[in-house]
Amino acid sequence: MSNDVIKIFVGCDPNNCDLEQMMVLDYSIRKNTQYPVEITWMQLSHDINSPWYSDQETGQGWSTAKWATPFSGFRWAIPELCDFKGRAIYMDADVIVLTDIAELWNTPFDQDAMVIAKGKKSTARLCTCVWNCEEAKKYLPPLQQFKADPDGHKKLMKLIQEKPQLVQNYTSSYNCIDGEELSIGEIKILHYSDMGTQFSHKYSVPRLKLNNQKHWFDGKILPHPRQDLAELFDQYYQNAIDAGYSLENYKIPAYGDFIKASQINYHGNKITRPKSDIHWLNKTIGKIKAKFKTKKFTLDD
Repeated sequence: MSNDVIKIFVGCDPNNCDLEQMMVLDYSIRKNTQYPVEITWMQLSHDINSPWYSDQETGQGWSTAKWATPFSGFRWAIPELCDFKGRAIYMDADVIVLTDIAELWNTPFDQDAMVIAKGKKSTARLCTCVWNCEEAKKYLPPLQQFKADPDGHKKLMKLIQEKPQLVQNYTSSYNCIDGEELSIGEIKILHYSDMGTQFSHKYSVPRLKLNNQKHWFDGKILPHPRQDLAELFDQYYQNAIDAGYSLENYKIPAYGDFIKASQINYHGNKITRPKSDIHWLNKTIGKIKAKFKTKKFTLDD
């Protein structure tokens, strides 16, 4: 399989908020492998021929209203887009690959495994995963049906909770969430998952502000607790530029307004915020409010 083109699908924002993340991820993948890589950036589109087409006014295409990010449900489309053949890797954009991606790509599938990911059952995390596209055909609804279902993403997450045998667990360092007390040398793929502490905000927020645009994440932005990881992102960011990468290479015509779940009450994770000063009751109330709240995100939000 190492001689195959490694197919990687990446979920990212459609209004150019994630350019820094995209550049760093792209550079980190190619820096650490000698094998051919094909990256598909998954972004909402007005093009009716695009697999990511969404008309927010008519309800045609993808329904995003209950998603936490502008791309939450896209990962489930990958097996069908690959004609239910072979394998494919999915990643969120907020990832730095620190190993040869071929290691993950070449992981053998267990019998009956639909996807290789971190954890099982209620702890399964599909933010970096490998799809067994043929096996997935047995469980995933037709894509056209799934796109129109506001609860589609939630239903399929519930499916893998009910059928834990579908998720084959891999080494957790292939999806290391915000460091997890590992040294950089122990991390294979870093997922700086806490949306409020992402390293890219120091670059993207000022850049967007120059164009009177705000980032799609509407929660509170905080410093990341791991300074060494913040410096790692800065290093990869600068190395990418020095190697000829440019934010302009990832820029697209902005999609414009879209609807998603608000993250104004977002509390991150226990790794980045282990000593939160917010009372547990306030957290619970915030989660309940967020569950029922959606927001229309505009370019000048």
